Amino acid sequence: MQANMFVYWCLFLLPATLAIRRKRGYLPHAHKRGASPSWFFALLALTLIVGLRHEVGGDWGNYLPYVQEAGSKNLSEIWENADPAYGFFNWIGSNFGGGIYTVNTLCSLLFSIGLIAFVKQLPRPSLALAVAAPYLILVVAMGYSRQGVALGIALLGLSYLQRGGLWKFVLSICVAALFHKSAIVLILFALTAKSKHRILTGISVLGIGAGLYLLLAVEAVDTLKGGYIEAEYQSAGAGVRVAMNALPAFIFLWRRNKFQIASEQLRLWTVISIIALAFVVILEFSPSSTAVDRVALYLIPLQLFVWSHFPDAFGKPGKRNTVRVIQVLLYYAAVLFVWLNYADNRDYWLPYKFYFLELL
Repeated sequence: MQANMFVYWCLFLLPATLAIRRKRGYLPHAHKRGASPSWFFALLALTLIVGLRHEVGGDWGNYLPYVQEAGSKNLSEIWENADPAYGFFNWIGSNFGGGIYTVNTLCSLLFSIGLIAFVKQLPRPSLALAVAAPYLILVVAMGYSRQGVALGIALLGLSYLQRGGLWKFVLSICVAALFHKSAIVLILFALTAKSKHRILTGISVLGIGAGLYLLLAVEAVDTLKGGYIEAEYQSAGAGVRVAMNALPAFIFLWRRNKFQIASEQLRLWTVISIIALAFVVILEFSPSSTAVDRVALYLIPLQLFVWSHFPDAFGKPGKRNTVRVIQVLLYYAAVLFVWLNYADNRDYWLPYKFYFLELL
């Protein structure tokens, strides 16, 4: 293992090792509400590693001007930004110290809270964290700060939705959209929730979605059309990333009767799986793979959900099913190895540098 990749491999190997050793996840009380020392350590470590990175990530240089510009604005001007919550974090970083490191740490904290809240509900949370490491954590959270924090908040919302918390999910998506307006599309998943008044609920959800669109995203759609689609921007590896969502989607639709989940969850993940498969076709005909690639990021939770259930769905329920766990881990170890060694943009992530160590 090369020294400049050490941190990334640790992010994967720690939960991976514990996923093999334990039957139902590596953190104690995984399915109980509230914090535990182990969960707190995981939250702290993830927040610091992602938040206090130094010159790591493909968009590092693009985010620096946000902090510089925020220092000359008042709060009313900040909330007029395209992504007002992210603008507010930049205003804090510029006016109260820390700059981009304050911004990234705040974003990382919200992302980590959402990720951990989501995986705690899964049957094998340690396996889900290992699955998250190669792309969701390393590339999205460390590379796309705005969309990363939006996805983290969306994960928190999905953790509510799976427990029947429809309006907590809707509120989470509203907050996520303040960091990256593309998160608005996720509000449609609320339509899969069980409700006593489905028609009224559907109208309310669609109304909130339309309001968010008019408030935040009208101009952004024109920008997306001109900046990505008409310019035909292409993302290297978009096909691979879409396929990484499509594979668990196919597995879930194939064996969903083996997934021990409630009917509401079955409906939710069936819809998400169908969308993930549809993105394979959309990518083929879209003039811009970049546009498809960025929207497909919101389907990554499907990977965590399906692969966490995979050992029990394809093995013996309630048993260790170690072979199945290792199969998943080998797949994501290969993903991490290939990305770190052969990805076009890997140099933006290598070597990993920690802010406080760089000060020394």
